[in-house]
Amino acid sequence: MTRILARRAFLNSGWAEDVLLSIRDGGIVEVSTGVPSPPAGALTAGIVIPGLTNAHSHAFQRALAGRTEHRSAADRDSFWTWRERMYELTGRLDPGSLTAIARQTYAEMLAAGYTSVAEFHYLFRDRAGRDDADAMFEAVRRGAADSGIRLIYVPVLYERAGFDRPAPEAGQRRFAMDVESFLAHQERAAASAAGSVTVGIGAHSLRAVSEESLRRVAARAAASGAPLHLHIAEQRRELVDCLRAHGCRPVQWLLDRFDVDERWCLVHATHLNDGETLDLAATGAVVCLCPSTEGNLGDGLFPLERFLRAGGRMAIGSDSQATINPFEELRWLEYGQRLASESRNVTSVEDPHVGRELFRRALAGGAQAAGQSRFGLAPGAPADLVVLDAGDPMLAGHGPATLLDALLFSGYRVPIERVMVHGEWKVVGGRHVDRTRTAADFAAALARVGLESP
Repeated sequence: MTRILARRAFLNSGWAEDVLLSIRDGGIVEVSTGVPSPPAGALTAGIVIPGLTNAHSHAFQRALAGRTEHRSAADRDSFWTWRERMYELTGRLDPGSLTAIARQTYAEMLAAGYTSVAEFHYLFRDRAGRDDADAMFEAVRRGAADSGIRLIYVPVLYERAGFDRPAPEAGQRRFAMDVESFLAHQERAAASAAGSVTVGIGAHSLRAVSEESLRRVAARAAASGAPLHLHIAEQRRELVDCLRAHGCRPVQWLLDRFDVDERWCLVHATHLNDGETLDLAATGAVVCLCPSTEGNLGDGLFPLERFLRAGGRMAIGSDSQATINPFEELRWLEYGQRLASESRNVTSVEDPHVGRELFRRALAGGAQAAGQSRFGLAPGAPADLVVLDAGDPMLAGHGPATLLDALLFSGYRVPIERVMVHGEWKVVGGRHVDRTRTAADFAAALARVGLESP
C-alpha cells in the first residue's frame, strides 16, 4: 500500500485540504479528507492534482517539431503543404525508430502532466508497402511501456485519398489498409492489451473512408464498447470537398447518418455552423481540441463558447507535438476565443474561474475519450496523479480559487515535482526517471531516419 498525504488536492468535487490517498495495485482505493498528520511511511505532498489524458496524439510527428517552420516553394503554406513533409517522414520510419520517438514523446508528456495518451495510429505498412501493422503497434506499445504512460491505442482505418479518389496517394501507402485487414488487426491488438494498455478504434476522416467501412468501424466500437475517434472538419478544403461529394457539410453528414453518442471522440471539428454546433453538443460526444497544432497548421478556431453553453464536452490533445504541455493547450484554447471575440474569460461558462473550468472539463472529457469510467483522485480510479511544487513562485499566494488559473496563465514552465502512473513514480524532481537514455535513443533515431541538422 502506498499512501500520499496532500495538504491540498483537487478532487472531482473540488479542492480539499489534508487529503490522504491510499493506493494499491495501481489504483486509488481510498480518499480521506481532513487527515491532520501523515501515517507512518506516507509521502507528504503540498499540492496534488489528477493527471490529464492527451486525447489525440501522433507520436511519430514529434520528429517534425521545428522542422517545418520555413516557407516552401508553394505560393502560400498550409496544412496541405505541411502534410507533404509529414508523408516524407512516414516513408523513413521503421519499428525501431518509432519506438525511440514514441518513448521520447511520451516521456515529455509525463513530465508535462499528461498521464494517459490516446495514440491515433495509422502507420500500418513497412517501407516496401508490406503489412507491418502488428509490429508498428508493438513499437508504440513498447515506447509507452518504457516511458510508463497509460496508453489508449487507437488504430485508425485509412482507405482512400479523398471523397472522389478511391485509391490512396503514393505518400499514403504506409497508411492504407482494407477494412477486413484493419478489423482483424484491431481485434488482435485488443486481445493482447493488458495492464496500462487499452484499445479503441478509429477512422482517419470522412474523406479517407467509405460510408460502408465507417459503419463497420462504428459497429465494432458499439459491440466492444471501445471509444471511436475520427478527424472531422479540420480544414475548409475538407468542408468544400464534402459539400461537392455529398451536398452537405461533414458534421451534418455524420450526424444525419450515424448514431453519434458518448463513445465518439471527434477531433478538431473546427469548421461548424450554428446548427452543427448545437446538434453535436446534444449527442454527448466529446470534441478533442488541439490548439497548438490547430494554430501551427492554420486550421482555424472551434466555436467553443457556443458549444459549451449548449452542454458540449471537450478534451485536449497534443496532436502533431508542436507543443507538449496540457496547460499551454488550455491557455491557448481560451486565448483563441479571446482573440476571436475581443473579450476576456470567454470559457468560464459554469465556473467564474477559467482555469478551474477548463481543467475540470479536460479531465472529464479526456477520460471519456479514453473510455475510462473512473477518473480523477477518487476511489476506483487509476492512481495517475501529479504532485506540484507548492513552493514555486508561480503558485505563491494562490488558494483554491486561483491555483488552476495560475497554472494556465502565469507562465510556461509548470512547477511539476512528481508524476505517478498506475501507482508508480515516472517523474521525480521534475524529470522523467529515464530521461538520459530516452533522449540518447531519440537522437540516434533521428539520425537513422535522416533528420540530423546540417
